Amino acid sequence: MTPSPPGPLLTVRAAVVLLLALVVGVLAGGLSYLTDHSVPSAVLWGGGAAGGALMLFHTIVAR
Repeated sequence: MTPSPPGPLLTVRAAVVLLLALVVGVLAGGLSYLTDHSVPSAVLWGGGAAGGALMLFHTIVAR
């Protein structure tokens, strides 16, 4: 008897939600960096935006 292949590591929904959150975080971090040229500040802004976007897209994207 041959074992069945394992399922996917991420579902399509999870990949889309994470990708959208990443795009929002990178855009927010980039805009923050263009404003005051501070990398730590840009990382904090990008991380906060990505976290908020993750929660938003988790509730919006249909299951």
